[in-house]
Amino acid sequence: MAYTFQVTIDSAEPHVLADWWADALGWEVESSDEAFIRRMIEDGRATEEDTTTHRGTLVWKAGTGIRHPEGLDRAPRVLFQYVSDAKTVKNRVHLDVRTGSDDPKAVVERLIAKGARHLHDASQGPYTWTTLADPQGNELCVSH
Repeated sequence: MAYTFQVTIDSAEPHVLADWWADALGWEVESSDEAFIRRMIEDGRATEEDTTTHRGTLVWKAGTGIRHPEGLDRAPRVLFQYVSDAKTVKNRVHLDVRTGSDDPKAVVERLIAKGARHLHDASQGPYTWTTLADPQGNELCVSH
């Protein structure tokens, strides 16, 4: 049996980081269903402390996801979940961002301008890539 999966990224500010990654990938942040959240609070299934406001919208404090604009059949969902502890070591898993026909150097420059940090450039045979850290320190690689 084959399984599906989502990628989950721990974050001190999941909604802010989801916005950054959605912009970086050209993906979409999942919309928040404020009516559903309010109903869960009214029914006693959640509390006000389980929520926060992001960009003027009521959202779950625990996090949010982003999706490829063509849906889950195109690429797995990425979930950004709140954690209180800070990142302290290198990620054991990271995303490799393939730029397709876009110039990877231009993509790297754009991501750095939006808060990424350059870590190093590398190559192996004909392949080259740049390793960056997102605004919260999570590593990612950018290549063709």
